[in-house]
Amino acid sequence: MRRDEILKILVDWNYWGNYKDESVDRGRYIEDLNHLLKTGEIIVIKGVRRSGKSTLMLQFIRKSGLEEKNTLVVNFEDPRFKDLNLELLDRIYEVYLDELQPDKEHYVILDEVQEVEGWEKFARYLHEAKKVQVFITGSSSKLLSEEYSTFLAGRHVDIEIFPLSFSEFLEFKGVSIRSRMEMVKFRHRIRKLLDEYLEFGSFPKVVLIEEGKEELLNNYFRDILIKDVQSRFKVREPVKLEELAKYYLTNISTLQSFNRVRKLLNLSLDTVERYSTYFTVARLIFFVPKFSFSVREQILNPQKVYCMDTGLRNIMSFKFSEDIGRIVENVVFLNLLFRNKEIYYWRDKQQREVDFVLKSGLEIEQLIQVTYASGEEEIEVREKKALIKASEELNCDDMLVITWDYESEEEFKGRRIKFIPLWKWLLE
Repeated sequence: MRRDEILKILVDWNYWGNYKDESVDRGRYIEDLNHLLKTGEIIVIKGVRRSGKSTLMLQFIRKSGLEEKNTLVVNFEDPRFKDLNLELLDRIYEVYLDELQPDKEHYVILDEVQEVEGWEKFARYLHEAKKVQVFITGSSSKLLSEEYSTFLAGRHVDIEIFPLSFSEFLEFKGVSIRSRMEMVKFRHRIRKLLDEYLEFGSFPKVVLIEEGKEELLNNYFRDILIKDVQSRFKVREPVKLEELAKYYLTNISTLQSFNRVRKLLNLSLDTVERYSTYFTVARLIFFVPKFSFSVREQILNPQKVYCMDTGLRNIMSFKFSEDIGRIVENVVFLNLLFRNKEIYYWRDKQQREVDFVLKSGLEIEQLIQVTYASGEEEIEVREKKALIKASEELNCDDMLVITWDYESEEEFKGRRIKFIPLWKWLLE
């Protein structure tokens, strides 16, 4: 590519060019990036497609305090880039150095870099030979997997970006909660917005637009399925792949075994296992194991299925109101995932079940039940009994029931159980 062609592209993606950032800040991640910056290593920003990685990096640059000339953003998904290869990477960097003449300390952000074969060599060259702070982002499962660890020879730290948490979602909607007083003040609007959060999910762009949410979510589903699963893993049976993905999405928050799924969908066990693994690599579907002190028992028991975004689930099913309890449970799972918790479910031989067991090190940290109940009389006794039984077996006294609109703390069979509405818990 000619110098002027490269420069035209760079001008559109950099602050020293035409780029203007009007996005909503995601402060938590910016703080995390500042912390990782102190390591001096290559920083890898990974996460599900369309979770806002590129925008976050541009926010981070804006707040970095560096002169605009000292940052280079290269978006490799720009269709004007032709014949992506290592030679072009060198050429792009050369054009930047000549035209901007940055200081010795500058940042290079390689956005959607998985599009370039051999990108890791260039990243290591900048980091080791040029002593440049390098940031890598990508949506492909090639970066979502652990393969980049080998490519970068351990000289990296990483951070995963998720779609919006509920507090971030509210900020995108113009509701900023800074205190318990503000939670009370805005509680009616918060509850109304929670309905939208459950129905359309929390991908940033979906949250911001008023029309066309379903169409955009359909596009996201196709992109993840085709680009991050089918193309990445060279799947030869795309119809079966899509059938399995839709099955999981429409059956979130339920126990599933690969053997049962293969019979229902008339697939081989190997196909179900492989495709399910691909979905987890692409961060579309998650599988939560049963808690057991025996690894063998964990493996042999069914796993609970959850998805990355309830909006993706809801475009696959017309049963939103009927399945609201399972959708609420999925949202609780996602927030536990955002909080970096080690998550299991619990079940005994009498089929008593606790939705979430949180483990920290060798200790059981908390037991959580989720119910779409608005009053004490709607909460089934069996859910409390399951908590008590799990509490005794796992030696954990921290028991929580997340409800739709009931808040209390009560003693049941000699143990204390806390009840909190979903919207309040999401904002803790």
